[in-house]
Amino acid sequence: MATRMTINGVSTCTEAGMEKYERFQLGIGRRKRTLVQYDYRHPTDGELFSCVKPTLDECRAARDKWLTAKEGKEDRR
Repeated sequence: MATRMTINGVSTCTEAGMEKYERFQLGIGRRKRTLVQYDYRHPTDGELFSCVKPTLDECRAARDKWLTAKEGKEDRR
């Protein structure tokens, strides 16, 4: 899969607090599915969150869940 979001397999989402996404089709013949590849860089520590889901809303919901889990982990330290 060729993508504009990666260079040699490394995400181009480099700025903190930045999100990038692109839609692509997966499948053979008539059975094609459109999916969204999503990258988000955490604003404080720069950790990368990446996922592939059917819609952008699902990607953002997964990101929000990741952020709340990350905040909970940092509070326990």
